[in-house]
Amino acid sequence: MGHDSPSGDGTTGTGGAPGLVTFADVEEAAGRIAGVVRRTPLTRTHGLDAVAGRPVWCKEENRQRTGSFKIRGALNRIARLPPSSRVVAASAGNHAQAVALAATTCGLPAVVHVPDNASLPKVEATRAYGAEVRFSGPTVDDCITAARAEAARTGAVYVAPFDDPGVIAGQGTIGLELLDQMAEAGVGPATVLVPVGGGGLVSGVAAALADSPHRVWGVEAAGCASMTASLAAGRPVTVSDVATIADGIAVKSPSALTLAHVEALVERVVTVDDEAIGRAIVVLLERAKSVVEPSGAVPLAAVLAGVVDVDGPVVCVQSGGNVDALLLVRLIEHGMTASGRYLRLEVVVPDRPGGLARATQALADEGLNIVGVEHHREGVDVAIGTVAVEFTVETRGPDHRDRALAALRTAGWQVTDLTGDC
Repeated sequence: MGHDSPSGDGTTGTGGAPGLVTFADVEEAAGRIAGVVRRTPLTRTHGLDAVAGRPVWCKEENRQRTGSFKIRGALNRIARLPPSSRVVAASAGNHAQAVALAATTCGLPAVVHVPDNASLPKVEATRAYGAEVRFSGPTVDDCITAARAEAARTGAVYVAPFDDPGVIAGQGTIGLELLDQMAEAGVGPATVLVPVGGGGLVSGVAAALADSPHRVWGVEAAGCASMTASLAAGRPVTVSDVATIADGIAVKSPSALTLAHVEALVERVVTVDDEAIGRAIVVLLERAKSVVEPSGAVPLAAVLAGVVDVDGPVVCVQSGGNVDALLLVRLIEHGMTASGRYLRLEVVVPDRPGGLARATQALADEGLNIVGVEHHREGVDVAIGTVAVEFTVETRGPDHRDRALAALRTAGWQVTDLTGDC
């Protein structure tokens, strides 16, 4: 089979458009990766339904091998290579691990170029899956340049993270599983929400669901909405500024191939900000007992933010769960703050015995649980005889936060909200 398209001839695909992946391509990929890739669960919890106010189903690719959906596309691409092939790729995370495992499964050597500041757990996981890791510069773009140069120099096959029909067809196997699982569960016409970075995942899922009653929407991080910009321009657009906690989908530009799929097969692409993503991470932890990385939480974030303005059930494709423990702690704190459940207050307190005790008692009287205290005597514009004390407190939610702040100020305390949410 050729390598220019999943069907081998690079001709007409889904919907009659040249170059698009077809349903048959996705079915072929499913047969190729069977036995290695897991059929991940489609789950529904009453907790998420209650928060969202509608039926919410989650396709848990965070429980996939390597911790993300990426193994599907990488294995479908690599399994088609001749046995004498060498593989090279570039990635800061999930694609690196997927290529490593796929190459090892196929008995092929692999080199993965990673940024100099790549997460140590992800680097070690990539090595453990069997790939050689090379540090190739400060950014992923530097690594892509190095990987492509190595492929050109050595004849190795460069495996792209999304700009490849074989990769797209492999990712589309999620859509095949959804068709079976939604039918088994009796899920009526649903809106399937898919994270969008480079566009390979949403392209594949949309190809698989193109002739079904289900609609497919893409969800981007507002801090790197390159697909939205490209759709508006009618061509791939590169965004200059990237600012989002969802680093797994922080791709500066889609490819012409993925843009063509989205234009033809995806109903809408919406964006969500980091505050919404942070809230979704916390909700998934608390209500679904599910650890999901920021990029995998954007579908639920879109639901909770109210940007999915159509009726009926939603299916959230949770694309991955690879988040190290230290980052997860920061993400939880971020999400708690975004949900109004963490509050950072600066309270001006009399600088005399009992002053701090009075302040802490005032917070306790409002039901605020103190988790951190920090004094500031220098560099703070407060009157002589007073001291600024910074408190980090837990609340029961936005309403409790607002009531507590109002009550403290009414009682005469000089209080500044440092979280910026009020």
